[in-house]
Amino acid sequence: MQLDVVVAFFLLGVCARLLRTEVRFPQGLHQTLTMFLMLAIGLKGGVALAQFGSWALLGQALAVVVFGLVLPLLAFPLLHWVGGLKRIDAASIAAHYGSVSVGTYAVAVAFLEARDIAYEAYFPLFVALLEMPAIVVGIALARKGAGEWKLGAVLPEIARSQGLFLMAGAMVIGALAGERTASLDPLFKDLFKGVLALFLLEMGLVAASRFGDLKTTGPFLSAFGVAMPLLGGGLGLLLGQALGLSSGGVVLMAVMGASASYIAVPAAMRVALPDANHGLAITASLAITFPFNVLVGIPVFGVLSQLLTA
Repeated sequence: MQLDVVVAFFLLGVCARLLRTEVRFPQGLHQTLTMFLMLAIGLKGGVALAQFGSWALLGQALAVVVFGLVLPLLAFPLLHWVGGLKRIDAASIAAHYGSVSVGTYAVAVAFLEARDIAYEAYFPLFVALLEMPAIVVGIALARKGAGEWKLGAVLPEIARSQGLFLMAGAMVIGALAGERTASLDPLFKDLFKGVLALFLLEMGLVAASRFGDLKTTGPFLSAFGVAMPLLGGGLGLLLGQALGLSSGGVVLMAVMGASASYIAVPAAMRVALPDANHGLAITASLAITFPFNVLVGIPVFGVLSQLLTA
């Protein structure tokens, strides 16, 4: 199996950090790259939504929302009762793993397009839908028995989430403009893989910088960071097949189930659960799960998807 060229940039970033090479991105570039990816994904999904939108899509969307509610409910008992983490920390991490990583999703899209594997182009709608349910469940799990709910405080934070707003906004623009968005293709389509390569280069630097934190979090969090993507990804494979998705669509559903948010959910959790140890969630998602999905998970889900949909 050949290494995808964009994934090679992630490995380059990891090597640079481990070798202590002075590779530094300009301040604010990470946010710019993230914004670009979200806009590009949302715009493409909006155009597809205008072309392929139907009542059948509503049923699939509801299934994705339920999927987002189930994932943190599966992660929480592993973290709290098996791993022995505090309820509030387990709930925070569970929310991260019930949501979706836009960066991982973008890598999966590049993986499919490089192999000419078709997928449902309206998938950005599902990415946006998967953000909120896990946050709500995470708050509920943390506050159970505490007699204290702050959902009203976090809902505005979710609504103001940069990722959710930009992706949903670009999707609306794409749905309304349709084929007129072709004038933006030189930016959002032709440059997509190049921007993704830069994003992965920086993510490699960030992920490698978190490796040292694993000494303090112990082997359990490392094991969870691999086991949960396999569990969530496996359920995503089954869900994608049950919904009758294409082979590429099944892969994307698996990747959504396997990934962990490190952008939208951390911002919301800091407001909703200020007493949680948010470093645990970031370390698990960035230092373990993101590299695992990029290097192992996505290719494995690709093979399994073809076997299931053959």
